[in-house]
Amino acid sequence: MKGIRFHSVEERLNKRTNKDRRKQPTPGLSRYTFFGRRNTIRRKLEQQRGGYVDRYSSSLFFFLVAIIGLNVLDALFTMMILDLKGWEANPVVRSVIGLYGTRFWIWKFSIVSVSLTLLCLHSSFTLVREIIIAVSCLYVAVVAYQIFLLLHI
Repeated sequence: MKGIRFHSVEERLNKRTNKDRRKQPTPGLSRYTFFGRRNTIRRKLEQQRGGYVDRYSSSLFFFLVAIIGLNVLDALFTMMILDLKGWEANPVVRSVIGLYGTRFWIWKFSIVSVSLTLLCLHSSFTLVREIIIAVSCLYVAVVAYQIFLLLHI
């Protein structure tokens, strides 16, 4: 084919007029914050490393809502057990109850909510997914134990 010139990859990249969007990460607050496009990590290597996405899965939403709900039940059952002359086993929560009384649940809810927000943002990392599952299992065990205590007091 006479007269046709094939350009190399470098030549094609140098002719681009737009800047390469991949040189900088997507900022935390941008047009993709609420209406983002990426909901999974596409490449296998990036999936193994972990990363950030614009939208999150419904299973993650289920686990996060379950943890918040179990946290509320934990605080409610703790207050019920304390009213029945029980005591708090966790020394940190016991000291907060000593400081704030029955309003300790506000402190507890705030700490758990901020922590879950951070875990949600990093949920594409394997270790964080395992932590979310472990925390939800731990909360199920704690709430089940508190129900057991309330039924047998």
